[in-house]
Amino acid sequence: MRPVVPVREVMKKNVVRISADDTLWIVKEIMDLGSVRHIPVVDRGALVGVVSQRDLLRASLSNIIGISAEEQKIFLEGVRIAEVMSTPPRTIGPDEGIQTAARLMAENKIGCLPVVEGREIVGILTETDVLRYFALLPA
Repeated sequence: MRPVVPVREVMKKNVVRISADDTLWIVKEIMDLGSVRHIPVVDRGALVGVVSQRDLLRASLSNIIGISAEEQKIFLEGVRIAEVMSTPPRTIGPDEGIQTAARLMAENKIGCLPVVEGREIVGILTETDVLRYFALLPA
């Protein structure tokens, strides 16, 4: 049996956060520049949702009707994150085991878990982090 490894040892500690009042254009820019696929959404410091690359794609008209980049920017600037984010966010504590996190992600078909301690976001665990962890562990 493998030892229980806490999420805090696998999670990313530097977490980009975004406000529920921001627009999808800002999300697109952050995702493109920072190579991230999931961003926790906060309202007055409290975690209220998660916006993912999938949410961005679902909301983007360019995939459906082939609009120009400028038209896409105008459209995305008009969509508030609160309108498309996944809510309520599924979270995990930093001392929970990585196996528990993997199970939660698989059962809920989600690509990340914000890691919270009390009301504070202390990290984020993505499916890539989990896969990397299990791929490097000896059987």
